[in-house]
Amino acid sequence: MSDVTETAATPPVQTVPSGTLLRYRVISYVVGVMLVALVLVAMPVRYIAGDPFLVALIGPLHGFLYMVYLLLCFDLALKAKWSIKATILTLLAGTVPFLSFVAEHIVTRKVRAGIRI
Repeated sequence: MSDVTETAATPPVQTVPSGTLLRYRVISYVVGVMLVALVLVAMPVRYIAGDPFLVALIGPLHGFLYMVYLLLCFDLALKAKWSIKATILTLLAGTVPFLSFVAEHIVTRKVRAGIRI
């Protein structure tokens, strides 16, 4: 009697280059920190203290970094073959304070597991 075990057919795991995921994770954190600094520090300083310097500094920097976030997120979405809905939701995560951190955690967990979003 032979020990033949039957294995269920499993779908192939979607592999994404680790550099792509790392770039997404870094920019996600950077954009998240910049947005939190803009909303929770710079905007109150502008409207309470009347000093627009921080908004003038952080605002354009966040805007530029958000564009980089869009490119890197879209790159990851293409390589991981995400759905359009998941791609759009992840792209928008950089516009809501703290949401980019949550999105990054979910995306990283699913991409590492090979789960298509």
